[in-house]
Amino acid sequence: MEKRTKRNSFKGSIGFVLAAAGSAVGLGNIWRFPYLAAKDGGGMFLVIYIILALTFGFTLLITEVAIGRKTKQSPLTAYGRIRKKWRGMGVIACLVPVIILPYYCVIGGWVVKYFLLYISGNGESAVQEGYFSSYISGNVEPAVMMILFLIIVTFIVLRGVNKGIESFSKILMPLLVLLVIVIAVFSLTLHHTDESGVTRTGLQGLFVYVIPDFSQMTISRFFSIFMDAIGQLFFSLSVAMGIMIAYGSYVHDDANLKTSVNQIEIFDTVIAFLAGAMIIPAVYAFAGTEGMSAYGPGLMFVSLPKVFSSMGHIGTFVGCLFFAMVLFAALTSAISIMEAVVSSFMDKFSFSRRKAVVIVVIVALVAGLLVCFGYNILYFEAILPTGATAQILDIMDYMSNNILMPLVAIGTCILIGWIVKPKTIVDEVEKNGEKMGRKKLYVIMVKYIAPVMLFVLFLKSVGIF
Repeated sequence: MEKRTKRNSFKGSIGFVLAAAGSAVGLGNIWRFPYLAAKDGGGMFLVIYIILALTFGFTLLITEVAIGRKTKQSPLTAYGRIRKKWRGMGVIACLVPVIILPYYCVIGGWVVKYFLLYISGNGESAVQEGYFSSYISGNVEPAVMMILFLIIVTFIVLRGVNKGIESFSKILMPLLVLLVIVIAVFSLTLHHTDESGVTRTGLQGLFVYVIPDFSQMTISRFFSIFMDAIGQLFFSLSVAMGIMIAYGSYVHDDANLKTSVNQIEIFDTVIAFLAGAMIIPAVYAFAGTEGMSAYGPGLMFVSLPKVFSSMGHIGTFVGCLFFAMVLFAALTSAISIMEAVVSSFMDKFSFSRRKAVVIVVIVALVAGLLVCFGYNILYFEAILPTGATAQILDIMDYMSNNILMPLVAIGTCILIGWIVKPKTIVDEVEKNGEKMGRKKLYVIMVKYIAPVMLFVLFLKSVGIF
């Protein structure tokens, strides 16, 4: 009981919502959501995504937050508190952020580099052919930028839940939202005439984004869009990474979990939509539908700098705003990833925050350097079960996102749906007298629908489908 009374907590629900939303609004929203929306017929993907967010996403999100608040433990130890024989699930849940943090910091370092390029007025150099691949294959600078990014994250996590994570989120999240809105509105005003004389506008790109395309719809294509939307929800809501359990453990017992989770859902869905409205119209105006096929690092570090360059002098300013926004998003996510591991070590081994942070940073630093060197002195190519060619970063990403995260989510649904029963979560949500909205839906989802959907997603992730 002593641990519980001494445990830090968010001062208010707004701090929790902003921190949780900040975790959710990361690179996955910015470089993956727009690509999937463009690939999967625009509005059709959006409709399916929103429906899944309100059902499947809601189920996983409120389950993890409630587990955290009920046990007042981080992912490593929370599952064991729910059911002692399930302690192993906590190890897997904690392993996910351990794997993600190093390579996320490497990518964060790339963002720092591009932000510095644009803020110093040298954004045009990013447009040079092969600039990005040449940069990441360098021996020194990518490692330095990774370390700089890691230092910023470490400083905030060291300050703790209130002075660090909560205070930081209250400042950065409003700035991030403002920048996303400004860039999205600006994207709609763009127009460009290509060499063949065809003029395209950002507004036309918005229509491509939001209007469903049924022209090539088949059962197989619908299934593919459906699975893409489920996979995106993991990134968009930060579920199955242990993060929401850790953050849930810092929520006051008298807080209204239902309202907070609803706010996180809305916040994240709006930002994900705006990320698409920010990127797709701009890329469409300057590169047409062909340019919309890029995603991940290729979209952010290769395609978009070309778009900024095509804008003329204002492109440098827009690029600076864009990479500032991406940097904020990367930081809020990296902070939550580190906190999931730090809180786990504190709960499991009774470490002080400082000692836990030092251990996590050492692990992240060593693994992050390996990822950086994976593009030069340690370079090799491996073939993943999905058929993709991979380096160290890609292998770590595949292990965490395609294998461990679906397994954690499936295990969580089985534990709550069949072992301790959904009433465990419902009672936690309603313990202050609030009524849990979508209660019947939640029970059906956590027991039957979500596990099946997750199992199919897992089979697709490992290349069986």
